Amino acid sequence: MKYLGVWMVMALLGLTPQLSFAGDYNSLILEEIKQMPQGGHYSVSRFAKICLQRSAHFESGKFFVLPPAGSPSFCSGATYLVFIKTIEALRARGELNLDSGTLEHLIIRDQRDGEGVWGRWNANGPGTARLFHELGLGHNFDSFDQAKPGDFMKIFWSRQVGKNEHGHSTIFLGRENRAGVEYVRFWSSNVPSGYGEKAVPRTKIAYALFSRLETPTNLARINGAPYTDTYLASLLRTPSSITEAGTKSGL
Repeated sequence: MKYLGVWMVMALLGLTPQLSFAGDYNSLILEEIKQMPQGGHYSVSRFAKICLQRSAHFESGKFFVLPPAGSPSFCSGATYLVFIKTIEALRARGELNLDSGTLEHLIIRDQRDGEGVWGRWNANGPGTARLFHELGLGHNFDSFDQAKPGDFMKIFWSRQVGKNEHGHSTIFLGRENRAGVEYVRFWSSNVPSGYGEKAVPRTKIAYALFSRLETPTNLARINGAPYTDTYLASLLRTPSSITEAGTKSGL
């Protein structure tokens, strides 16, 4: 008699196996992008940061993510709002349960780079990827061939990481061929027009680091994590490298 696997035996007995595989939330992330405003203008001014804080209002245990149309914005703030909207959508569906302490950690205050969740996301270098690796929110990779629309993507316009870097926090939308030239499409707050899609020739991207949300329940691990990620905090004043950024992100 052939060996019957566990899943087949359970099926014959009329039982439903309880799967615990990581989820695929890319389609939800893309839906949340559609709910974001279009346009405005790109700015890293103090006023833009105040607008960001107001856009992710936290009240009675719930995030209300409502960035006003035409408001100034910047790239890491834009992608973080989509991240918060995705978490809140999962909570509203009853698919994610986070305690009040974890939710408090998600609030945008005036955290410096490397501090808390927002301070990690907003940091130079592999901020989002480092957060995903540290908390186990999903896996990071640097291959365009593995990328799917809805992956968070940190673009490095040069090989510099840290103090002298030129980077862009985005959400990957896909690749396309334009007259024989490969373009990379993404969503973010872009220079100069703010919220929206953009495409650039792939040759303009020196390096890209992707982060795919898979296990949002692990956000609760922030309660046991150090308040400050010392590596990310150091990148305002010291240089790093692509290799070190990858290592710190679990590559």
